[in-house]
Amino acid sequence: MLNLIDCHTHTQYSMDSDADIFRMAERACELGLAAYAITDHCECNWWYPAAHYGATDLSEDFDFGADYEASVTAVTALKERYAGRLNLICGTEMGQAIQAPEIAERICTDSRLDFVIASIHQIRNEKDFYYIDYSKMTMDGIYDLLERYFREVYELCRWGKFDVLGHLTYCIRYMKMRSGIDPDLSRYDEIIAESFRELAQKGKGIEINTSGIRQGVGETFPGVKYVRLFRDMGGEFVSIGSDAHTVEDLGADLRKGNETAKAAGFSHLTYFRSRNPVQIPID
Repeated sequence: MLNLIDCHTHTQYSMDSDADIFRMAERACELGLAAYAITDHCECNWWYPAAHYGATDLSEDFDFGADYEASVTAVTALKERYAGRLNLICGTEMGQAIQAPEIAERICTDSRLDFVIASIHQIRNEKDFYYIDYSKMTMDGIYDLLERYFREVYELCRWGKFDVLGHLTYCIRYMKMRSGIDPDLSRYDEIIAESFRELAQKGKGIEINTSGIRQGVGETFPGVKYVRLFRDMGGEFVSIGSDAHTVEDLGADLRKGNETAKAAGFSHLTYFRSRNPVQIPID
């Protein structure tokens, strides 16, 4: 059987998903996944209720600490329920770790977690990439935004207390989907390479996120070019995730994720158990 892992998924405990956690687990069983991780959102910079932050227009969602605890508690219980049926991994998608390092430290030392994805959905002093109106920006403004994003990614990789870097090229998802803007990311290749070198030296991995395929971007986040660059910089560990927010999207395009990993020169995929890498061959 083809080795397929889905190590980035969301359930009812994420603010942007209504996916029932039990239906997700049943679907993972039906798909015969070699590993299935539930990684609900936890945005470190909005950990507390809204009142803690005062007046701000930088976020519409708050109190991620409560969401995090609800998710990890539920998944921990679910692991017992599905023992022997499903290789279920308790994870989290930790957003903006370096913007709230004390919260990130708390998350990364939680012994209940098997797996931590570190993502950046929102750079300092900007809204989440989802909420930005790119049609009102000049290309100089777009490139400045991306420059700040990749510098923050580098800072995150230097900190490096997570397991894999999530969807590196997420920053272009909504530019391309909504506004047809397709910036040249090659101008950031040097700092991306330095970020990957930091990850490789720390024994950390990157994620191949397949959501770009079904969302019309046309490739994984990141695509094969940057997955290969990660390998060239000494990277050893790649995970694959659908970034599913619905039961129907669970497992979507995982085979294409495998193909991307293989084309970049990887022979194994990686999932994490008790924060330790477990490798399985790409069939």
